Amino acid sequence: MKVSELEEVEITLFLETLRLRHGYDFRHYSRASLRRRLLSLQRMFAVEHLVELLPRLLREETILSKVLATLSVPVTEMFRDPEVFLLLRRHVLPVLRTFPRINIWQVGSATGEEAYSLAILMAEEGCLPQCQIYATDINDAALATAEAGIFPARRMALYSENYRLAGGAGKLSDYCQTHLDVVEMHEPLRRAMVFAHHNLVADGVFCEAHLVMCRNVLIYFDRFLQGRCLGLMRASLVRGGFLCLGLQETLDAYGEKEDFQAVDRLLRVFRLRTEGGLR
Repeated sequence: MKVSELEEVEITLFLETLRLRHGYDFRHYSRASLRRRLLSLQRMFAVEHLVELLPRLLREETILSKVLATLSVPVTEMFRDPEVFLLLRRHVLPVLRTFPRINIWQVGSATGEEAYSLAILMAEEGCLPQCQIYATDINDAALATAEAGIFPARRMALYSENYRLAGGAGKLSDYCQTHLDVVEMHEPLRRAMVFAHHNLVADGVFCEAHLVMCRNVLIYFDRFLQGRCLGLMRASLVRGGFLCLGLQETLDAYGEKEDFQAVDRLLRVFRLRTEGGLR
C-alpha cells in the first residue's frame, strides 16, 4: 500500500472514531482543508501518525474539545467584506424592521466578530431592541471568546476601516471600551445575542430566522454536506426571509435553489420566495 493510501486509511479511521464515539461527523468536510487541520492536530499532540491518537480519542473525554477546536476554523473579522454589510444596511434591514421581532441566525460564528458587527448594524438602524441574534458554532472555545466580547485592540484599525466602508454612522469606538491591549464590546450589544453550541452537520434547525448569515462555512464542506446545510437553513427561514453566504459560496449544491431570488448575486445575498411572490 502506498504512503498516500495508508494516510487516507488513517484519516478514515480517525473520522469514523470521532463520529461513532462522540457524534461529530467530519467525513464530508473538504479533504484538502481537513488534511491540513489533521496535520496541525498531529503536531499539537506530537505524534508521527494520526492513528496514534485513536486510543486517546476513544478513552479521554478531555481530548474532544482540543480536536474540535483544531478541526473547526475560527477565522473571522468585524464587518468582513464591508460591501456586504452596506447591502444589508440599505436593502435588507428596511424589510426586517417591519417585523415586530427579528431573529438572526449567525451560523459558524467563530469568535463572534461578525455577530457583533450585525448587532452594531441593527443598533444604528434602530432595530436592536426587537432583534435577537443566535450565534452558533461547534467550537466551544471560540464561543466562550465570543460571549465575553473581548477582542485584541491591535485589530481595531482594520475593523474601524471595515465599519466605515460598511456605511457606519459614527465611530466603531462608540460600541466598545478599550482596556490596555484589548477592547470590550458594550453590554447592550451582548444582551442582543445568544451564543450556543450547534453541530451544523448533525443537528436540526436551530431557530425560526428572518436572516441567516452563513459566510465562509460551506467552503469547508463537500457538495453533499453543502446541500444538506443549505436545506437546513432554508427550512429555518420565515417566508420572505434572507440568506447571506460567503463571497466564494453559491446555492449550486441545493437541489431547489429556485426557492431563492437573488438580492445581489455577486454579494451572495438571497431572499426566500413565497407562494405569492415577494412583497
